[in-house]
Amino acid sequence: MGRLFRSEFLKLRKSSIWLLIFVSPILSLLLTLSDISEIETIGQHQWTATLGIMTISHAILFLPLLTGIFSSFICRYEHVGGGWKQLLSLPVSRRNLYFVKILIVSLLIAVTQTLFISGLFIIGWMKGYPADIPWDTILASGIGGWLACLPLIALQMFVSVAWSSFAAPLAVNVIFTIPNMLIVNSESFGPYYPWAQPFLMMMPSSADNFGALNVSIETLFIVILGSLTLFLCSGLIYFMRKEI
Repeated sequence: MGRLFRSEFLKLRKSSIWLLIFVSPILSLLLTLSDISEIETIGQHQWTATLGIMTISHAILFLPLLTGIFSSFICRYEHVGGGWKQLLSLPVSRRNLYFVKILIVSLLIAVTQTLFISGLFIIGWMKGYPADIPWDTILASGIGGWLACLPLIALQMFVSVAWSSFAAPLAVNVIFTIPNMLIVNSESFGPYYPWAQPFLMMMPSSADNFGALNVSIETLFIVILGSLTLFLCSGLIYFMRKEI
């Protein structure tokens, strides 16, 4: 798997995919700075309030979309010019190849989350927030958002492997991401909707303006683990049996 990882990394080394990891953190930072006057009135809860505002745009829209973009991008080389046949003609394991591609997308999302948290600290430094940083809340938000993206990554990798078109998986992802703003407010559908789970996991618990946030963390973990298992196993079985 180490050689496969290095091979996939070399394909992406000079591509524009690295620029995409900055898009959501920068946009979230700029959008939050535009609402900075509202944040300043909250006093001692500035860190969590700022995190909540940044999470709205990042986790509802940009983060779910990035899982689809990264997954499509990581498979585009194999869909062009018989790349799958060339790659699988080598002594490589299909299973390892599939897991390596998922791992790379997961790492890209992890870097995006790290930059997002860095944007929060930049705002705190610019506005002189208190030095008493709520590390537990911030780290739980960043790691929770990454975990909630894993089922989406598994699903998008399944779709990206199945469809040779670069645009088709992205179109599917956009169609299911757009309703997020409504679904995250639903106590009935929000916790079970994969595209809403990054927001539910990232939103600080003190910010209870959204109805679905009263769902227990245990329920979210069970749903995330269950959907990850379902999408990962389905995609892997399809890829193992796919005729190239």
